[in-house]
Amino acid sequence: MKKITILLSICINTLLMQAQNKTEESKFGINFSGYVKNDFFWDSRQNVSIREGHFLLYPSPVSKDADGNDINAKQNFNFLSIQTRLTGKITGPDAFKAKTSGVIEADFFGNENANFVDVNGFRLRHAYVKLNWKKTELLFGQYWHPMFIANDYPDVVSFNTGSPFQPFSRNPQIRFTHKIKNISFIAAVNSQRDFASPGGSSVTLRNAGIPEANIQLQYDLKNDSAKTEFLIGAGCGYKTLLPRLYSEVITTPEKYTLDTTTNIITHTYAKTTKYETDETVGGYSAFAFIKYKIPSITFKLYGFYGQNAFDLTMIGGYAIKGISDPQRDLEDYVSFNTLSAWGEIQTNGKKVQIGLFAGYTQNRGADNNILSYSLPAAIPVATNPFPQATAAISRGADIKNIYRIAPRIIFFSGKFQFMTELEYTTAAYATKNANGVINRDKKGVITATEDVSNMRVLFSAMYNF
Repeated sequence: MKKITILLSICINTLLMQAQNKTEESKFGINFSGYVKNDFFWDSRQNVSIREGHFLLYPSPVSKDADGNDINAKQNFNFLSIQTRLTGKITGPDAFKAKTSGVIEADFFGNENANFVDVNGFRLRHAYVKLNWKKTELLFGQYWHPMFIANDYPDVVSFNTGSPFQPFSRNPQIRFTHKIKNISFIAAVNSQRDFASPGGSSVTLRNAGIPEANIQLQYDLKNDSAKTEFLIGAGCGYKTLLPRLYSEVITTPEKYTLDTTTNIITHTYAKTTKYETDETVGGYSAFAFIKYKIPSITFKLYGFYGQNAFDLTMIGGYAIKGISDPQRDLEDYVSFNTLSAWGEIQTNGKKVQIGLFAGYTQNRGADNNILSYSLPAAIPVATNPFPQATAAISRGADIKNIYRIAPRIIFFSGKFQFMTELEYTTAAYATKNANGVINRDKKGVITATEDVSNMRVLFSAMYNF
């Protein structure tokens, strides 16, 4: 009888331990959330945008036909649901004495390409894992660029999230965060994927052999019970690009020779010679931000000054400043400087929220003179590899500044939201002189402009789950 009692006790304890382990394991797994969002918008003219107009940047320039009519002064509209999103938050057992977690997030926005063939395509937004100790956090994977502050960005209705005034990019990265009370020190190195430097590919950053580096400090004083927060911070970053692996020079031009006695044409193909290049272009950036929240109102302010900001969905890039070796066509480069700032104020009502966003950005030109080309009369402007006869590889190289004002109102009911926003954006485009050359100085600073404006009326319906 005693042996049976001991055996039963062992079995019961074993079953209890297994049940406890299963209970602990059930705490881990993946929880899904997200939203379904439908956007309906109308624009007063054509725009420079991404994904069938969904991600608006700024109005297109004036383009006149033979009768002097502006071709781009045409209204347009669109209805899209591609912002619809699915997020999976993952939890698991501890590792390396740290709490572990992960996130996989995707939507139907597709991946940017010239022909938009994958609109509605399921794309990866975020994919990262984290290790959290008491004061330190390590993040590995694709997440917001360090200059995009996840706790302090524009809450506009438009999916552009304040671009091109707000740095906007998601990058594969390694991020280190260390907290001491209310102060956080953040250091990160990242590559590029969906948001790349000029050229449409991350290869120029990868070929430089050095990832982009960023550091920042944040002070965050938050009181959840009082619904107040004061956040302030600043940071800087640096990246290096290698625009070309080699130059290719035509040593023997292509030609056709006619033998008049036989009427036979001989075709001689062009011969080229390649030369390795190692000329890089660097770009630094600095930014600062502040957020102040009380129960009734939230105020935000962000400032940015940097170089080669193309990959951050901002105006900017780089240019050729000279040819160091004409025989080998070896180029020297210089970055364009970009100044940007935005501010926002909104109410924090549970049923209705009213907000106002304002942004300004400016092309500050380069630190050195930019190489310009004199086009031979026989070469049509349309075939010139450097538009406006300037060797610039940049977004908005012909824009001096852009500003935007965007008021909005949002209605909440349970998990449902109705949102509407007016987005007025003006771009100051460079004018041209009598020879058709843009009015700007040797450093690319635009000296004469004309304003082009667009009004977007946006209505959105969103259901959270």
